Amino acid sequence: MKTILIYTDGACSGNPGPGGWAAIILDGEREETLAGGESDTTNNRMELTGVIRALEALEEPCTVELYSDSKYVIDSLREGRAEGWKARGWVKSDGKPALNPDLWDRLLELCGKHRVKPHWVEGHASNPYNNRCDEMAVEESIKYK
Repeated sequence: MKTILIYTDGACSGNPGPGGWAAIILDGEREETLAGGESDTTNNRMELTGVIRALEALEEPCTVELYSDSKYVIDSLREGRAEGWKARGWVKSDGKPALNPDLWDRLLELCGKHRVKPHWVEGHASNPYNNRCDEMAVEESIKYK
């Protein structure tokens, strides 16, 4: 399997409110950017959507080094929380419903196709790819105001 680097971010103006997502896919020297948004969404839905859209864009199974500033996404993948929610019928360990089961279900399906290695990066810091994703996601959210 070849290794791909993916950077993603989500943004929302109000929560819920208009939102945007963005992804940068790095395949060797090739770089692809993706972005989109919705008029009525949440920040976490946009964070998840960025990851999903990037993984869907891959034409073959890959090892994916996934970088995001979303602890919700990264920790839920890295610690197996999302798999636990699914196993319990989209119920969290505290008995409350898991949020965004439609997106988590799709993301877990894609993680079954690809070997995803999640990495948290500090938002609005010195990572140029994360910063670009943030700018693109904010630009997309503005389109839906």
